[in-house]
Amino acid sequence: MIANLPMYDRPETKTANDALWYAIRDGLRHAPRELTRQGDLWDHWLSPDLVFSQTCGFPYRAKLHDKVTLIGTPDYGLPGCPPGYYNSVLIARANDPRSDVADFAQAPLAYNDPMSQSGWAAPQNHAAAVGFAFTTVVQSGGHANSARAVANEQADIAAIDALTWTMMQRHDGFAAGLKEVARTEPTPALPYITARPNDQAMMFTAVQTAISTLSDENLCALHLRSLVWIEPAAYLDVPTPPAPENTPVSA
Repeated sequence: MIANLPMYDRPETKTANDALWYAIRDGLRHAPRELTRQGDLWDHWLSPDLVFSQTCGFPYRAKLHDKVTLIGTPDYGLPGCPPGYYNSVLIARANDPRSDVADFAQAPLAYNDPMSQSGWAAPQNHAAAVGFAFTTVVQSGGHANSARAVANEQADIAAIDALTWTMMQRHDGFAAGLKEVARTEPTPALPYITARPNDQAMMFTAVQTAISTLSDENLCALHLRSLVWIEPAAYLDVPTPPAPENTPVSA
């Protein structure tokens, strides 16, 4: 059996994520004792042994929606977002004189992964809405790497998941050298999933109950408010931009 919470798991949130999983586990009949923190995420998400995980909206709509059961969506109370929604923060160096996204049309964009809603799809959809596309791009392998690439002048702009950005501002010193340029339109946040045969209603209740029992300290660490239901169609309706061409990996 597999359970993990890979999306917002960092040293400062590890204890809170463990507490969340223990509370969820207590509401399930069969579940692994501990979270899995190693191994390939795609192997986990597609495994018939998957009890609980969190994925990104892009992988869900592109490859997972017909292979897993959507449990529900966490609400993080993000500014400017309806319950259960999130967006991306477009960041640049604090000393960069440019202040409008269109000013970065020819600038190198650092992105974490070509199948990331927040790091790739959101900035490209945002750019398309104002009449351009980011064509000079550098793949970084992670949101933190993208932010560091901007800070270290390996790229000029990056799109960071709004909750990840909040955590970076709280925990990562280098974030002080970065500024917010814009925020993208909200889309459904990163959903909780389980293997296809598992009972959605039972899982939803277990997660909802678990969140209600977490301490204020753990809720604050995770920025977690509640669990909501968002129809799968809302994930599938998010536009998918063209995939990036082969790009160098940021050092």
